[in-house]
Amino acid sequence: MKNIDVKELIEAMGELEKERGIEKEYLIESLEAALVTAYKKNFDSVDNVKVTIDSESGEIHIYSVRDVVEVQEDPLLEISVEDARKIDSNYNVGDVVNLEIRPKDFGRIAAQTAKQVVVQKIREAERNLVFNEYNDKTGEIVSGIIQKADTGIVVMDLGKLEGIMPVKEQIPTETYKVNDKIRGYVLEVRKELKGNPQVIVSRSHPDFVRKLFEFEIPEIYEGLIEIKSISRDPGYRSKVAVYSKNENIDPVGSCVGQKGVRIQNIINELNGEKIDVIEWNEDPSIFISAALLPAQVMAVDIKEEEKFAQVIVPDDQLSLAIGKAGQNARLAARLTNWKIDIKSESQFREMIMNAQNEEVEEAQEIETEE
Repeated sequence: MKNIDVKELIEAMGELEKERGIEKEYLIESLEAALVTAYKKNFDSVDNVKVTIDSESGEIHIYSVRDVVEVQEDPLLEISVEDARKIDSNYNVGDVVNLEIRPKDFGRIAAQTAKQVVVQKIREAERNLVFNEYNDKTGEIVSGIIQKADTGIVVMDLGKLEGIMPVKEQIPTETYKVNDKIRGYVLEVRKELKGNPQVIVSRSHPDFVRKLFEFEIPEIYEGLIEIKSISRDPGYRSKVAVYSKNENIDPVGSCVGQKGVRIQNIINELNGEKIDVIEWNEDPSIFISAALLPAQVMAVDIKEEEKFAQVIVPDDQLSLAIGKAGQNARLAARLTNWKIDIKSESQFREMIMNAQNEEVEEAQEIETEE
């Protein structure tokens, strides 16, 4: 069975392979499977059918596939060995016979089906190309125009795809308006069963801050300064620990910039979120002291095995060290990955005095017993 439309379509498949990387054999296999379905649907067939397409000529062959058996029980699926040998004397029980079918008017159905399959596969291929393009941007920052912002979820126009920013990925202190241009961090790209892939974008993720530092601080981008850790309370405060192997580089000063210009660009992007830039140190006592800035620390007593630190601060620094609703202490603990207990100097002295009194009382009890 030959149909000029199908032949032209197969020739077009070769062009698609060159232009879009959609393999011609893949398209033909997809078309053959679709034609089997189309045949069964249009001719109410329950036969075991196979369709083959000659990739050169565009010629379509439809076969009823039947098992060779000793005695035929199901004429739609089986053929007796006696009848099979009338076709070819070499057939034996257990072989398969392909009996060609020539249904009337199937050429028109084939051409219509072929066009639908090719269009579908082109769309799938385009979706895959876009998915791969954006999947490569996972962990990067993208810019987009806000399309919707009235249902909690923010929808961004990223060009070829939509970016979705769920509520938990938004900065709680920000207000998003339609047509505003914003930037976001690509958390993941999801393949959808139907329609285009979805890009999940975040502005609240700590790595959004990391990427902004890479953009604004050349020394970080070039690897001269390393970001060791980040802790963040989105919209309110972030702490960033930086380090440089090069003794001639001041990691904190480089990040802050002259007159604070570099860090101010990041603060502006984050809508005024405060940022503490801290120098990382392999000595946990020094690092923990720095992490509690802007509070001044008097002493740090650490227990390595438990990763627990007892921190002593001047009386007038206690509220600053803990921070509003415990924010400063919480961010410092996340930044250092240590449990931190903060005591004022007075509280610590009282704690020592109580411990000493308990020791005296225990000693007196022992003497009384003796």
